[in-house]
Amino acid sequence: MNTIDTISQLLQSSNSQFRFYDIGRKIEKISKEQFEKIELNQIPYPSPSQGHACIAIAFWQKKSPQPYLWLLKLPLDERGLLNQGARNHFIAIIIEALGSDLMQDANEQQEELLKNNPYLFTPAQYKLAALNSKIKFELKQAPSEYLSPFLIYLSGTSGWDNWQVVGVQGITDFAVRIKEKTNNKESNSQKLINALPHIPTEVLFPLCSALENEEFSVELIDALLELLQKNMELAKGNQKQKETLVQTQQHLLRSLASNCHHVHVEKFVNMLLEQKNVAPELLITLSGRCWIALANTKQLMAYFEHLIACEDQALFNSIFKDIVARPTMRPIVFQCMRAPERSSELSQAIGLLFNQT
Repeated sequence: MNTIDTISQLLQSSNSQFRFYDIGRKIEKISKEQFEKIELNQIPYPSPSQGHACIAIAFWQKKSPQPYLWLLKLPLDERGLLNQGARNHFIAIIIEALGSDLMQDANEQQEELLKNNPYLFTPAQYKLAALNSKIKFELKQAPSEYLSPFLIYLSGTSGWDNWQVVGVQGITDFAVRIKEKTNNKESNSQKLINALPHIPTEVLFPLCSALENEEFSVELIDALLELLQKNMELAKGNQKQKETLVQTQQHLLRSLASNCHHVHVEKFVNMLLEQKNVAPELLITLSGRCWIALANTKQLMAYFEHLIACEDQALFNSIFKDIVARPTMRPIVFQCMRAPERSSELSQAIGLLFNQT
């Protein structure tokens, strides 16, 4: 056991099948090859969240396909590289508690050791539901009992106000199957397109949170964008409901997170950044979920100009630090900082940021 230096080696030593997922922002699979490079500090962690790598590890043995799950939060250094000491400490705790048999039923003493593991964390319930759906789908296991009621709800036959029958697990089970056909007539994507204009926010919001992890058809992308644009038009003349409408816009934008590289989403983001004013909530969603649509100097510069227009230095500092921590965005941020066409307000905001650190 003394030769185990990485989490990958630990899992391999137990003869486990295993998969890695990033769960810091969206839920995305990390290949074994990529995770090995992350562990060896050959590459930075791709999607850091508040200075940490948030990782789900599903592992199982062939004789028992029901996976175990570790949910880890490991610190990163200023370059986005994994903190080796923390990783090694995690491995030491696991080995002390379970030895080489990761699948054993832990006794009371072992349970206590595992509970006190400082690197384990509990994500939000909606994220756990989405992760559970994704793992079961990828392992070709049956969905939960909540999928069927949600499919019935989407048909509209039970009434759009009867959303109490809908469970979050059913929504996430549906989202991972968005490209499938549940019958010979209509795809899940088309079912959702038909239902979108009628779904109340009680269902729409958790649905958008589930969709953020999935790539889907251009038809569904366009349907979500159309609803988003209608909502923005409605907000212009409705001050009383503006807060609720902006919240809806946030969720609809978030639903496109895994599709923000698509030309239609890029076109929408470009149009959004050309507006005179953009709600701070939408700016937060753009940087937190749809940052790929900002991954060029022109877009990111326009984004920063909207951010400083909010006149909230603390918000600027927080988002700037978050964006620059991502390996794909860091060089683009530096280009914006050096760009001669940047405004004096942007230069001042950046100066204040570095004076405070």
